[in-house]
Amino acid sequence: MSNIKTLKKEHQGISTLLAFALLPLSGFATDIYIPSLPTMATTMGVSSLQVQLTLSLFLISYGISQLFIGSVLDSFGRYKLSLISLVIFAAASIIIANTHNIYLIYLMRIIHGFTVGTIIVAKRAYFVDLFTGDKLKHYLSLFSIIWSTGPIVAPFLGGYLQTAFGWESNFYFLAILAIVLAILELIYSGESLSHFSEFSLKKITGIYITMIKTASFSLGIVMLGLAYSMVMIYNMTGPFIIEHHLNLTPVVAGYSSLILGFAWMVGGFIGKATINKPFFRKMTTNLLFQGIFVLSMIVTIQFISSLYSLVLFAFLIHVTAGYIFNNYFTFCLGLFPKNAGIASGLTGGITYVIVSFLSYGIISILPAKDEHHLSASYLIITILSAIIMFTIFKMANKKTVLNA
Repeated sequence: MSNIKTLKKEHQGISTLLAFALLPLSGFATDIYIPSLPTMATTMGVSSLQVQLTLSLFLISYGISQLFIGSVLDSFGRYKLSLISLVIFAAASIIIANTHNIYLIYLMRIIHGFTVGTIIVAKRAYFVDLFTGDKLKHYLSLFSIIWSTGPIVAPFLGGYLQTAFGWESNFYFLAILAIVLAILELIYSGESLSHFSEFSLKKITGIYITMIKTASFSLGIVMLGLAYSMVMIYNMTGPFIIEHHLNLTPVVAGYSSLILGFAWMVGGFIGKATINKPFFRKMTTNLLFQGIFVLSMIVTIQFISSLYSLVLFAFLIHVTAGYIFNNYFTFCLGLFPKNAGIASGLTGGITYVIVSFLSYGIISILPAKDEHHLSASYLIITILSAIIMFTIFKMANKKTVLNA
């Protein structure tokens, strides 16, 4: 391991900023071209479901990659693999921008998912490598807040790029962003892992089984998947509702996604502010509010169909989803500090596999038609979240009785 470039002490501050800067990359990779989805479908002569599949394929490969990449990063280091992944991501983005073949785009989006999965898991583990105690807890609680800058900035920027230069410009932007970050990583960053784990398939499999058999960890990941599915369902359907049903522009769709990205961030900030409050009480209260907002949306859209009512209710619902995600993400990542790479990968991996299948499954049944289908999608996820929360609550009570 002597040939590995180690992180210099004087560069740790800049390297930490770069790690934070890379966390929103997954959001950028999905959200920047959301306002362009209807135009892409028209330009390439494919259906809305076919172009929406580019999002699902990214999420599936992003999730699957995280299931195994954590153990690779724990054994071979974070730095070199994430740097190579940035370069491959940039190349795939350029290929997408230069083709109108939907199947080649599918392949490149799968490559996007694997490379971004590697980068994100490496950067999450970076913090566990270097920080401990309250400082680590502070950084972990910032993850979902920092990540939410992607959904805020990306669709807003994408709407303007789409209007000025066409949908291809979104992927040129991703390529340029990746290249700039790769150069900065090359100059200022380095390997943060001090103790490399032996790559033993049997041992790694045992760690995976231990984590998955930890019920609080597994159910926490399911809650993460349900929370983010709300956002992804809007991402897949919102632009079509706004541009086709409400007859508005991609720029308006971009602004709407920006507002809803901010909602996710608000949920994260509230989660951070209430980090020391009793866990089940605050999560139950939040879920109750989510249910009230969803039912209010269902009732209201029977009488009003407008951009303002759509964005208002989606905003409130996404705040509650962001709150759930912030709390459970901090909880899951903090459970296994000795295997940070694997825990990070498993958490992100299963979450995004759940999101990809659940969101695509729901929009296949309830396609991007109008606010009625969107609100029904929200209701399905809220009910599933309530069932999981009730299960978690029952298990916690049973454990308390057994320990008494």
